[in-house]
Amino acid sequence: MHPLALATLVAALGGFLFGYDTAVISGAVGSLAAFFGLDEAQKGWVGASAIWGCLPGALAAGFLADRFGRKRLLVLCAALYAVSGVWSAFPGSFHGFLASRFIGGVAIGISSMVCPTYIAELAPERRRGLLGTLFQLGIVTGIFLVFLVNQQIQKLGDASWNVQTGWRWMLGSESLPAAVFLLLLLPAPESPRWLVLKNRGDEARGILGRILPDPGGVDREMDLIRSGAADGEAPFSELFAPAWRRPLFIAVALAVFCQFSGINAIMYYAPDVFLAANKVIVVTETEKIKAAYSATVWVGAINLVTTLIALWLIDRAGRRALLLVGVAIQTAALGVVGWMFNTGTEGTPLLVAVLVYTGAFAMAMGPIPWVLISEIFPGRIRGRAVAVGVGTIWAACLVVAQTFPMLKEGLGPDVTFWIYAACSLASLVFVAVWVPETKGRTLEEIAASWRPDARPPAAG
Repeated sequence: MHPLALATLVAALGGFLFGYDTAVISGAVGSLAAFFGLDEAQKGWVGASAIWGCLPGALAAGFLADRFGRKRLLVLCAALYAVSGVWSAFPGSFHGFLASRFIGGVAIGISSMVCPTYIAELAPERRRGLLGTLFQLGIVTGIFLVFLVNQQIQKLGDASWNVQTGWRWMLGSESLPAAVFLLLLLPAPESPRWLVLKNRGDEARGILGRILPDPGGVDREMDLIRSGAADGEAPFSELFAPAWRRPLFIAVALAVFCQFSGINAIMYYAPDVFLAANKVIVVTETEKIKAAYSATVWVGAINLVTTLIALWLIDRAGRRALLLVGVAIQTAALGVVGWMFNTGTEGTPLLVAVLVYTGAFAMAMGPIPWVLISEIFPGRIRGRAVAVGVGTIWAACLVVAQTFPMLKEGLGPDVTFWIYAACSLASLVFVAVWVPETKGRTLEEIAASWRPDARPPAAG
């Protein structure tokens, strides 16, 4: 297999496991609660335990990826996914279950930082947006598939069987794609930019020779990489140097805005939202369960289709244009969702509005922050900078996951979704004013544009 195709497949599968592990709990939490006799607070820990692992995983990944390499860290990530899958299926105790999910969260945090960086450092600039978006495609494919897997497992037995056995199959199923991930990593190439930083230029040239068969192209790429890596690796403190304040601000702000639009209020609490939209139709407990599983499959399907649209558009329309259009649509959709809750509008119209928001997010704010965060920093600080950006994403995600039930109960779903709409409107203004276009530019060109003696990249 061509090394670039293999690296892309690895990054996409890392995203797949990210999505699979994140979403698998949605189908298992009810049966787990019955099995362990959990109260509502403990159920909250079931849902949040993996997220708590994401933050330290993402923050540690920057240093570890710069120290040991992108590929080695992904091998560790694959092993953690496999251990988490098996352990969570046979945890022994409730605290053992929380520990197993925390380990899976660490793997999610690592892969969410390393996979976008890995593919950004291997992909030619004309295809970097497309290949970078495959990571997000992997995430939404994993979410969609695990929703289907959960739905099919739930059908295999009655409620008693699901309480005793069904949730084990749901959680343990993650081990199979984790094993495939590990096998694919063995022949995958290391990042040539990381190899140059480690003074292993011959190995980097060999990898580039297989990716770029034109010798002239290899020479040009090596010159660009060496110019970007001339000063070696930088200490963490250099992130806050004047030259990098603008890209760091963009990365952190995008990380916060992409989560404060409320996407994980939909992903983690979809049954509550969709059952509210169908409360006239759903009259029995059996129908409620069917509606909840069907709703999550719809979310997964919309995520998948609109991410494919983003995949097609990102290197054609550009990152900035796609963000402006997508965020404008999601702002309007969230405002409509809040208005529908406020006026008591139910059924299909509310379902459609929620799905429009989900699709708009998946087309723009879903994939593009991951791509931008991985490409706007120079190689000497990229690992640490991406870790800060991705760590911010997970911190913001944790805030949304923890506060949505309280906001929904205390302020009502209408005000809650209007808050998310206001955050989306603020992110639209931010993108219009601050975010530059990066399509068609090398990583070194983007990094050079931030320096004090260079003209700042245009926002339009």
